[in-house]
Amino acid sequence: MSTSAQQPSRRTFLKQSAALTGAFALGIQGNSAMAAAGNAPEVTHWVVIQPDDTVIIRIARSELGQGTFTGLAQLVAEELECDWSKVRPEYADVNEHMRRKKIWKDMSTGGSRGIRDSHEYVRKGGAAAREMLIAAAAKQWSVPASECKAHNSVVTHPSGKQATYGQLASLASSMPIPEDPKLKDPKDWKVAGTSPARFDIPAKVNGSQIYAVDVRLPGMLHASILQSPVFGGFVKRVDDSKAKSMPGVKQVVVSEEWIAVVANNWWQANQAVKALKVEWENGAKGEISSATIMNKLKQDIAAPSQPVARKDGDATQALANAHKLLEAEYTTGYVNHATIEPQNATALYTPDRLEVWVGTQNGESSIAAASEASGLPLEKIQIHKMHAGGAFGRRGPHQDYTKQAVKIAMAMPGTPVKLLWSREEDMRQGRYRPVSLVKLRGAIDRDGNWTAWEVRQADQSIAITVFPQFVKDGIDQINTRVFRDNPYAVPNFTNEYALNEFHVPPGFWRAVAHTNNPFYRECFVDELAHAAGKDPYAFRRPLLQGKKDLAVLDAAAKAIGWDKPAKKGIHRGIAVVDSYGSYTAAAVELSVKGSVIDIKRVAVAIDSGHVVHPDAVKAQIEGGVIWGLSALMFEDITIDKGAVKQSNFGDYPLARITHAPEVISVIVPSGGFWGGVGEPPIGGVIPAAMNALFSATGKRIRSLPLKLHGFSYKA
Repeated sequence: MSTSAQQPSRRTFLKQSAALTGAFALGIQGNSAMAAAGNAPEVTHWVVIQPDDTVIIRIARSELGQGTFTGLAQLVAEELECDWSKVRPEYADVNEHMRRKKIWKDMSTGGSRGIRDSHEYVRKGGAAAREMLIAAAAKQWSVPASECKAHNSVVTHPSGKQATYGQLASLASSMPIPEDPKLKDPKDWKVAGTSPARFDIPAKVNGSQIYAVDVRLPGMLHASILQSPVFGGFVKRVDDSKAKSMPGVKQVVVSEEWIAVVANNWWQANQAVKALKVEWENGAKGEISSATIMNKLKQDIAAPSQPVARKDGDATQALANAHKLLEAEYTTGYVNHATIEPQNATALYTPDRLEVWVGTQNGESSIAAASEASGLPLEKIQIHKMHAGGAFGRRGPHQDYTKQAVKIAMAMPGTPVKLLWSREEDMRQGRYRPVSLVKLRGAIDRDGNWTAWEVRQADQSIAITVFPQFVKDGIDQINTRVFRDNPYAVPNFTNEYALNEFHVPPGFWRAVAHTNNPFYRECFVDELAHAAGKDPYAFRRPLLQGKKDLAVLDAAAKAIGWDKPAKKGIHRGIAVVDSYGSYTAAAVELSVKGSVIDIKRVAVAIDSGHVVHPDAVKAQIEGGVIWGLSALMFEDITIDKGAVKQSNFGDYPLARITHAPEVISVIVPSGGFWGGVGEPPIGGVIPAAMNALFSATGKRIRSLPLKLHGFSYKA
């Protein structure tokens, strides 16, 4: 279908959807408030069954393109023994969740935890519903429940009696909920472990998917916002006279930290924002730059000692006795989430009720933010959870856009207002993966064995501002991952860490420390291998014996053909990284002509224990490869006079489809555990590519992105 044919259909769909208020049910693909369930019986809080046998499965996590909407439904349906063709998912209602004492447990979607943290209790929700349906049939037929069986949404008895789930649902909903229903052995799965068509894809392809940015309400106004360019600055003086006189402008809302213009449409609001004359109070923060931040990290690295995150043996003594001693410093800068859909939220406020429509990774964070901003108790707030056009950590605990939308709506009671950040605001007001500097020293003995290494990290802590419980004895437990929990069997190892707080707001950027720390670690391992005169793959193998990392390393090497000579002009690199409960390895083939890099093939192997939807895993690997290659070549946020210099995709470019290599996805599930999938595939891509680049050029590059070193990708 052509683009021109799609657009009218989408506009028509949006107009038809706009007439709804209250629960604002926009179709099952990403709606909120359990709209599809209606008055159908609830058979456990996870399952609602309608008279026509439609099974509605409630999803507490957010669908962000990773397939959680389908994967979690598969797990419930597997235990429920229902007809998969009649399954429909819907978001669990945030307000019901709070009213019923967090009955759906965790609503947060991040850290690749959507399935790995909730698989057991959602499966039990399905299993309990199955037992309740069987109990209902047994009661109706006056037979023992043990004689009844459930299959494909039908309960049967050897006597020939049978009843559909739709016929039994009402009675089943009155049955006691089993506390510990028996779960299936994964070897007996029929739905989980397969790749049925995903629920979220058709609407995304045909343009009918409603995202938060698509929300339309009767009488709705639009807001654009301007925030202090220097993080932590506040409004000192504002002249809004010109903005107020511009077409369509309804109101200017001034906060200590931002100014918003409300108008009939967003273009009018944004043009008026540009006409504002604002004087900001920035204090000393206006003197901070990328250079001053890096200088602070260098001071930390040079300090005599820092808190120790891990210590094995005596690295200091072993390094002093090294036959070969290697030293290297690696660094990366800030990077932004750059979601396709800029941050936004729509709010409708009255003194005794607040409604918010928002794409979020955590409905609980959204309702908490709305309550904080409005002063209203949770029971007077309705969160309509929408699909988000990208998140990657940006729409998790940081709900600044939700708070702003509420504050703006409070200035116009009874009028729905949609706040949409401009792309420039989204670029300059992010929550960035922090800047980082790492110094490594390693020892090789006369036999080419790796005997010791020392890691000194200096970076900006994420946890200290968001989850301070993850900072222990001066150690950020998140930022030290990959080093603190490294799998290599080296007898002498020390990991020191220097925690910093800068005015640039840090955030959880997809895979977080498992993007920059693997670059440092796995490239340095490569340096050690070359110093020892050994093949980088062969060098790693004995150091990973008995670890699950070895199997994925072998799988990636096999997939790329490591045991065979590469074609002329083709160079290879390899890396292994475990993260988020899973084990991964990556191998890369590339060629270099002048300063142009041509990424030919990328093989990623993953062991996540169990696999619910293999195609979704492959999709996450493919997306993770592009994500990693984008950061490798292009992405870099720089600070000048306290503010972000980049403003749009013109000066913060991302990888494009023309840069995409062949991706070989190797799924090697060993079973017995539940690992994450969304973030782990990224970890090995960057270091494997950098190791291949070294093989091609003979030069070791220790900072990113590569564009700063004069390289580009072949388009």
